[in-house]
Amino acid sequence: MLNHIFDTHAHYDDERFDQDRDQVISALPEKGVCGVVNVACDMPSCQTGLELTKAYPFFFCAVGIHPHAARSFQEGDLETLAAYTKEQKVVAIGEIGLDYHYDFSPRDVQKVVFERQLQLAKDLDMPVIIHDREAHGDTLELLKRYQPKGIVHCYSGSAEMAKELLKIGMYVAFGGAVTFKNARKTLEAAEAIPMDRLLVETDCPYMTPEPFRGKRCDSSMIVYTAQKLGELKGMDPQDLLDQTWENAKAVYQL
Repeated sequence: MLNHIFDTHAHYDDERFDQDRDQVISALPEKGVCGVVNVACDMPSCQTGLELTKAYPFFFCAVGIHPHAARSFQEGDLETLAAYTKEQKVVAIGEIGLDYHYDFSPRDVQKVVFERQLQLAKDLDMPVIIHDREAHGDTLELLKRYQPKGIVHCYSGSAEMAKELLKIGMYVAFGGAVTFKNARKTLEAAEAIPMDRLLVETDCPYMTPEPFRGKRCDSSMIVYTAQKLGELKGMDPQDLLDQTWENAKAVYQL
């Protein structure tokens, strides 16, 4: 059995876990999972993420406002996020960023809320977790401007953009998408990431890897991502998980 599985990005507060959340989470350590970061999308999920960290010793959380929820941003939210970061197991501001695929929030609003949270992370000296979907140019421009530390999650950009992120000092995370049949571009990007900047994640319950695509994902399924990335990097999957565990501890300052 593989171990040292650190899921750097999960959403166990999602309603798809409502029927069996404790059963699923409690079984993770015996499947090799040593750490999970539950990542918020809006103000309510910040609170539920905090509750999960108190219920499970191997859980941490990130607090932030996703671009989908940017339209609901209120002025007092930044102060509330800053207060949440005083909790011991809050390890990042996230997930924050830009999403030009769905455009659930106007793009100008997304940018403002993204910038406000980038500045908050700088002020608090905390890493960020970046969501970038079909917004590569604007995302990279803002990251270059603010120079945060942190992670671009579920990376979907080019190998060339990945190299620019590395220059800033960012880590790059990959999930189940690397196992998909149309993953050529994603694999080219993963190949460009040095092992000391690579992370693995699930984004569960989403992004389920092959051979379980279409079903609900959980952190134990990272083994399939690790096998594919290990094959790409020419290394044993356990060695890859050992390294990405160390990388997760470094970026989250654990």
